[in-house]
Amino acid sequence: MNTKQKIQLSIIIPAYNEEKSMFPLYDMLTSVLKRLNKAYEIIFIDDGSTDNTFRNLKKINEKDKNVRLIQFMGHFEKAAALSAGFSKTRGDVIITMDSDLQDDPEEIPRFLKKLDEGYDLVVGWKYKRKDPLTKVIASKVFNFFVRIATKINVHDSDCNFRAIKKEVLKNISVYSGLYRYIPSIANSKGYKVGEIKIAHHPRKYGKSKYGFGRIFGGLLDLLTIKFLLSYNRRPLHLFGGIGILFSALGFIVGFYLLYLKYFFDSPIRDRPLLILALLLIVLGIQFISIGLIGEMVVNTSQRDKDQYIIKREL
Repeated sequence: MNTKQKIQLSIIIPAYNEEKSMFPLYDMLTSVLKRLNKAYEIIFIDDGSTDNTFRNLKKINEKDKNVRLIQFMGHFEKAAALSAGFSKTRGDVIITMDSDLQDDPEEIPRFLKKLDEGYDLVVGWKYKRKDPLTKVIASKVFNFFVRIATKINVHDSDCNFRAIKKEVLKNISVYSGLYRYIPSIANSKGYKVGEIKIAHHPRKYGKSKYGFGRIFGGLLDLLTIKFLLSYNRRPLHLFGGIGILFSALGFIVGFYLLYLKYFFDSPIRDRPLLILALLLIVLGIQFISIGLIGEMVVNTSQRDKDQYIIKREL
């Protein structure tokens, strides 16, 4: 491939211990891409695999100049792999997909067609998911909460099979487990997000890297996203609101005690309610202070630092 040629399509594929899937995935993928008649690149990110994944990818890289290969020093997980791929991509449209052969490359033309309808990001919906029941249930529960919290109208928000216009990625930072929420973040920024039903295949080699416990980490990330989308630039609205509520309750209890003291001559010094009132007021002041500090540092963030270390790039 001529390095000066304008790249139209970039495929980003994180891979972790998927040695048996690399060659068949590459064959299926290139078969589809060649029919599209678009200048393309395929970026594989080896996320610290301990099997022969990198060796197999290196063989592919050596015979095909359309293939770029990044190897991490260790296992930094999918968000870091996607972030590395995004930073290296040159295409106008980016396709992300998994490396386990469950995502079907034949769906790529349909993703591109949907983008042509005016969408900025298109998410795959594994309508008939070929996974164990526990994973299917976990995904449905997770996506239910995502739709409620972020108001995004897609069924499978954490599906990694997506098509994204490059300009969308310029305004999105991916770290920790937040790659699942790329559609939600894009939607919150005003980009048009759509979905298509896609074919999904059973895992052919190896075993899934994610279990039912993934849902709990996902829900914690959902809290993070909810905060970032709703209060990232106005933390005082969150912490200040809680602080005002606590302080108001404290003052209500305090006025009640004063009412008892001055109208009924009732002693209040040893009442537990007095301690509760003081505690609520102090907590309220602390939350308001946190909100004010948050407002001061709202533009300071650690998330733009690299979360990965590249061992080599081919």
